[in-house]
Amino acid sequence: MMGELIAEVFGTFILILLGDGVVANVGLAPRLAAPAYNWNTITIGWAFAVIVAVYVVGGVSGAHINPAVTLALAVKRGFPWGKVIPYMIAQVIGAFLGALGVYLVYMDGLVAAGMPNVWCTGPGSIFGQAFWGGAGAASVGSYSLGTAFVAEIFGTAVLLWGVLASGDMKNLGVGANLGPFVVGFTVLAVGLSLGGPSGYSINPARDLGPRIFGALVGTKDLFSGLYWLLPPVTAPLIGGILGALTYDWFVTPFLAKE
Repeated sequence: MMGELIAEVFGTFILILLGDGVVANVGLAPRLAAPAYNWNTITIGWAFAVIVAVYVVGGVSGAHINPAVTLALAVKRGFPWGKVIPYMIAQVIGAFLGALGVYLVYMDGLVAAGMPNVWCTGPGSIFGQAFWGGAGAASVGSYSLGTAFVAEIFGTAVLLWGVLASGDMKNLGVGANLGPFVVGFTVLAVGLSLGGPSGYSINPARDLGPRIFGALVGTKDLFSGLYWLLPPVTAPLIGGILGALTYDWFVTPFLAKE
């Protein structure tokens, strides 16, 4: 199992290095004027972060890179329960290290901007404030914790639908080793369509590991209140299980038999 755990650390590191990297790129706008960067930039960046990570380590660990996926596969796909906690710990460690990578790449800009929250979702993130000085998202108000919680459940359920469909050869079947693209494009769809209220964590490790790192390097208020625990951590675990259950309720029984 050691090789699988190393792969989960490495895969989640890649996910956050590229995913939080695009967030920092947008938030700090280092190359172009701010209007050149937008929500599409973030969602596309995260989609390809997933694709690269899954291609790199999928053959070793299955590239869960997400505790919600690990838990859902244990509930409905026979993934060994003894591996669940080790996988989750490895994913959080990888996410923490990925945030460190982003810090090293964007250190000058982050320090100049006062160490803004490019690490995790929720209050204080670039989804709620534009660090380049425009009114941006600050002019449209904010969503409640309850709404963000619901958005994370739906978003993670959709993620699991994409994950399960991409590996289901009884369904349409993904040929030519293109499964990672299906998963990545599912993340893109979630970000574009459902990501507004919460910033679409859909992955407890993706949020918690960088949040811990951000707090250590001086980003303020990352653990204020209960938001950090509920929409980005608890809701994806629920949504992942719900996604696996609903796929097996509404799709699996009606597929052609082998």
